[in-house]
Amino acid sequence: MEKVLIVSATNDNNLVLANNLQNILSELGFLADVVSLEDLKLPLFSSEAIIKEDHIETLLSKMKKSDGFIFCSPEYNGGVPPVLSNAITWITVKSDNWREVFNGKFALIGTYSGGDGHRFINSFRTQLEYMGTNVIARSISVNKNKPLNVESVKKILQGFINIIN
Repeated sequence: MEKVLIVSATNDNNLVLANNLQNILSELGFLADVVSLEDLKLPLFSSEAIIKEDHIETLLSKMKKSDGFIFCSPEYNGGVPPVLSNAITWITVKSDNWREVFNGKFALIGTYSGGDGHRFINSFRTQLEYMGTNVIARSISVNKNKPLNVESVKKILQGFINIIN
């Protein structure tokens, strides 16, 4: 069985989304781990920043072992939130070969945002593709006016599973 890591940028609605996606994957007979970037409390990257190595090593190890990722993140100011950009920066700096973390793997992007989150999805897709990740065309967008459509999400997740299997 392939391994999927669901990465939630925040501990609010996107963590709820991540857990919902994990549950749906489980119903489909597929196991996935969830990690919240806020829980890692990574310091803002700078060349002088000091980081707890075990925090980044745990994330790095989980990502290296994963065949695919599902990223759940809000749209901040029309783009990628700082916590997600910061985590990716730490991964690229602390990895011996950061490309092995991302290159050739598959990703699905989900968002719970105040709006539709499409600017985040487009910006993050570009960033992941630059890093060698294959981002599937469909995404999951949820907000207070557009709740999670479980049947639609099951189809999206089944397609994702089919691609990484």
